[in-house]
Amino acid sequence: MLIILQLLFLSSCWSRREMSELAIVLGAGVDRTPDNKVQLTLQLARPAAFAGGAESGGGASPEQNITWTISETGDTILEAERSLALKVGRNIYWAHGIILVLGEEAAKAGVRNYIDFFMRDPMPRETTWVLVTKGKAKTILESHAELEKTSAQATGFILRNNEGIGVRLKDYAIALAARGTNPTLPLVELEQVGEVSGPGMDKPKQHEGVSITGLGVFKDEYLVGWLDIQETRGLLWLRGDMGNCIITIPSPGQPDKMLSIDIVGVKTKVEPQFDGGKISFDVNLSIKGELSEQQSTEDLSIPEKIVEIEEAMAEDAANKCLAALEKAQGEYGSDIFGFGEAFHRKYKREYKELKYSWNEVFKDAQVNIAIEARVQRVGLLNRPVTIKRP
Repeated sequence: MLIILQLLFLSSCWSRREMSELAIVLGAGVDRTPDNKVQLTLQLARPAAFAGGAESGGGASPEQNITWTISETGDTILEAERSLALKVGRNIYWAHGIILVLGEEAAKAGVRNYIDFFMRDPMPRETTWVLVTKGKAKTILESHAELEKTSAQATGFILRNNEGIGVRLKDYAIALAARGTNPTLPLVELEQVGEVSGPGMDKPKQHEGVSITGLGVFKDEYLVGWLDIQETRGLLWLRGDMGNCIITIPSPGQPDKMLSIDIVGVKTKVEPQFDGGKISFDVNLSIKGELSEQQSTEDLSIPEKIVEIEEAMAEDAANKCLAALEKAQGEYGSDIFGFGEAFHRKYKREYKELKYSWNEVFKDAQVNIAIEARVQRVGLLNRPVTIKRP
């Protein structure tokens, strides 16, 4: 028993000594310098400020100094990392990394080498969220958060709560290697989110927080453009990745009043067709929703009104799908929907002849979209809330 206690004591001391020698990474950013070098930015945790653990919440004022954001350049990420280790005087510890942000210029030049480092090194987590930003990744990591302690944590929580948008490191690496599809990454930007005030501040300050504003579109390993948030929803509809979301439409009899439909179920089926050398795709979407908010005073429980709502839901989803298709086919020439994978599953022999030029084939493919929308329930109220006048 005495030997066991001694071993436990030694193990505890060893762990404490290890922690004092580590620089714990919460977020990383990769940018490209004008002279084509790699700029690596790390958001490091200050241990005293994270007594509750790196994943715990709790807002932090921008005045609080709970992280250290530091940058260094090199010909490779590893070279930049070693230079950073010399600056901080500790070993860089990647195992708690939450986000990896790719700067715009770095992503446009090709991301294969960057992803190779993070997948090859055993320390970074495969579950790290990967994002892209307009401008420099460094700016995102230098920002502050309100409800969470760091911008890395805030970004991680946003992605976790928005199904279908987030991309993990391992999944992104797989998508880069796949044929018949091209990857996308969440677009993270800084937006004005209000004013910050607190003890020691003469007056409130404008505060910028991280926000997911769309997607970055890639063609192979190269960033080629962006989708806004509405086009992003269209992409998610077509890929079958749409999680819980809201459709807001005009009320049938009072178009100046709005309805919000909570989407609770989505099914997407893609059927490729190959006829005489012409390629097309029939996409069938099945959407189920529940009426969650009504501004109008009309009775929406009657069947005729339900049908009108369902038609408006289908039209709203179709418009977003078509907007995403127009961008991907007409502007970027990048199959971000996975249509090539669907074609490969059905027409393996034909796909072998087309796989190296699939993006060009995709640009001319016809896509037919059919949407069936159903309202399952209108909530706990059969009629809208009314006020009796005296």
